[in-house]
Amino acid sequence: MIHTEETTTEAVNTLEGLISILEDGKLGYTNAAEHVEDLIIKADFLEYARERALFIVELQDQINKLGKSTDTSGGGPLGALHRTWIDIKSSFTGGDTEAIINACITGEEAAVEKYKMALEKNQLDGSQIAIISKQLNSIQSTLDKIKTKRSS
Repeated sequence: MIHTEETTTEAVNTLEGLISILEDGKLGYTNAAEHVEDLIIKADFLEYARERALFIVELQDQINKLGKSTDTSGGGPLGALHRTWIDIKSSFTGGDTEAIINACITGEEAAVEKYKMALEKNQLDGSQIAIISKQLNSIQSTLDKIKTKRSS
């Protein structure tokens, strides 16, 4: 795919949107880890937060390769997800593990949704698609793991 100024801008917007989702997830998992009692779940959440941080770096690298700097102050249309993790933060304060796990599931389902949308947009080149697909698979597998932690 030959990048014109317009397609570059679109690609950068898409990548920045995903970065803001990952930032939310990283924050969400860090908060969740602080509020769960179960040490195994706590360790898992911290691991997921670390993974999100790595994903952010990968996507920022892609933006830099497009010749753009990574200014993540925006969030654009994908910023709405931000509220998903913020809204669910209230369920963390009770320290109710079940509620926290459900909140993380909600956040991850929203992330999977946004990742799929980003891939469908067709504004990305092969290497970007490869990275985003790999991240999506990982997020999906994290989501599946979290679902198994539900007591029901």
